[in-house]
Amino acid sequence: MVILTDEQRDPKLIPTRSNIIAAMRWLVNNAAPNDSFFLHFSGHGGQKRDNDGDEEDGYDETIMPLDFQTAGEIVDDEMHAILVRPLPAGCRLTVIFDSCHSGTALDLPYVYSTKGLIKEPNLLSDAKSSLMDAGKSYLRGDIKAIGTTLFALGKKAATGQKVARKNRETKSSPADVIMFSGCKDLQTSADTMEAGQNTGAMSYAFIKTLSQNRNITYKQLLYGVREILAAKYSQKPQLSS
Repeated sequence: MVILTDEQRDPKLIPTRSNIIAAMRWLVNNAAPNDSFFLHFSGHGGQKRDNDGDEEDGYDETIMPLDFQTAGEIVDDEMHAILVRPLPAGCRLTVIFDSCHSGTALDLPYVYSTKGLIKEPNLLSDAKSSLMDAGKSYLRGDIKAIGTTLFALGKKAATGQKVARKNRETKSSPADVIMFSGCKDLQTSADTMEAGQNTGAMSYAFIKTLSQNRNITYKQLLYGVREILAAKYSQKPQLSS
């Protein structure tokens, strides 16, 4: 086990960019069938402009090491390449990212709803917004703007489907990779105080749900964590694979 925390005195155990990446490489080094790996990150997360077209919303997700202002953030593409791509069939990696904007922090191509169904690009939500804009343009008598709005919707829908298809072709893994995140890509993950200790709200809810029922499915675990958080927070943890 490797644990990196801010207050460590050993410089190799402080969560700098180089130490986090080294620990990730150590974790999956020489991965073989029947191996089982676990990674938990609780800290700051962010977003950066996507440059390779694998993000529906145009932004990569990141985590922020202690020295991110000088060494840079760690981008989801990089973490996928280190943690997921080397894994062979027959091994398992379970990951928790309790950080802001962490919905697809490992770039796993299948994201699940609490009903256990794979989510597709959110065309319904986009359509509602675009139709409202088109309606406002109609009331203003701006016919040209209506056409522009609906054209943009069609283009966005096609792009979302294309990105999802590309990611399933290039980011799938023969290994069993499961990730729970603290929130959706566009949301933040809250900190909280529980039993006198500072903790991530999602980490607390995750542990509480598991402590109440150890024989639980991924779907039940996701639902349990969301139910606990819903009482205080707007963030919605995600399950991807």
